[in-house]
Amino acid sequence: MWKNTSKKAPIAVFLGWILFLSLFVTGVLLLLEPYSVSYMENGRLTVGYAIYAVIGMLFSTPAPLVALFITLRGAEKITVKEFFRRIIYTKKLWTTVWITGLFCIAAFVFALCCGEPNGAPWYMMPLGFVIMIPFVGIAEEPGWRGFLQPEMEKMFPFPIATSITAVIWCVWHLPIWVMPSSNHYGDSLIGFAITIFVWSFIGAAIYKATKSVFACAIYHSFINSIGAVYDWNNLFDAYPKTNAMMLYFGIVFMAAVIIWVIYDRKEKARIT
Repeated sequence: MWKNTSKKAPIAVFLGWILFLSLFVTGVLLLLEPYSVSYMENGRLTVGYAIYAVIGMLFSTPAPLVALFITLRGAEKITVKEFFRRIIYTKKLWTTVWITGLFCIAAFVFALCCGEPNGAPWYMMPLGFVIMIPFVGIAEEPGWRGFLQPEMEKMFPFPIATSITAVIWCVWHLPIWVMPSSNHYGDSLIGFAITIFVWSFIGAAIYKATKSVFACAIYHSFINSIGAVYDWNNLFDAYPKTNAMMLYFGIVFMAAVIIWVIYDRKEKARIT
C-alpha cells in the first residue's frame, strides 16, 4: 500500500491513528454495551442497540482501513479511488487463486473434520463470507498485511516482523474480551492469541506471494465465515489438548513459512 520508496513509511502515524480510533470507538461501545446485552437477552430492538451495531460495524472493525487512509492521505495525498484500487488490484491472478485457495481449503477441511456444527443453516457460511469481505477482510487487511507487515519486513527478519504484526493485531482485538455481547466473551485468550499468530504468518505468506491485499481479505473473510456454521471457539478453548488443532496449525504454519521463503527468493532474484 506504501508506494513511495524514497521515504520511510509513516508507521508511527498509522499506529497512532489505530490507537486513537480504537480507544474512542471502544469507549463509546462500552457505554452502549447494556443496550446490546438487553437485545441479546430479550430480542427487542432499541435505538441504543441500533446505534451500537452501526458504530461497531462502521467504525470499530474498519479502524485499520480508516487509519491507513488518513495516514496515506497525509503522506502522499492519495485519493479514495487510488486507495481502493491498491486494495483490489491483483496482478498475479493464478498465484492468488491457488495459494489463497490452498489455505482456505485447509481451514475448511479442518473445521469440517474437527469443528462442531452450531446449528446454523449451511447457507450462513457463503452469506457470511460475502458480508465479511467488505466489513472484515477489506476493513482490516489493508492496514495489517498491506501496510504494517511489509514495512516491518523492511526493518526486521521475517519471523520477527510477522510476530510484531501478530502482537499488534492481537492487542487490537482485546476489547472484545470485555464486552459481554461479543462472541469471544469468555473464550480462551491463549487459544485466540495462538490462532492470530499462525494466521499472521499465513497472511504474510499470501501477501508475499501475491502482492494482493484483496487475496488476504478473501482469506480473512473465509476463515471468519466458517465460524458462522462451525464452532471455532470450542477448538480455541480446548487448546492445548486438541491434537488435531496443533497438527493443523503446525502444517499451515510450515506451509506459510515455506511459501514466504520461496517467493522472497524469487523477489530478490528479480531485483538482482
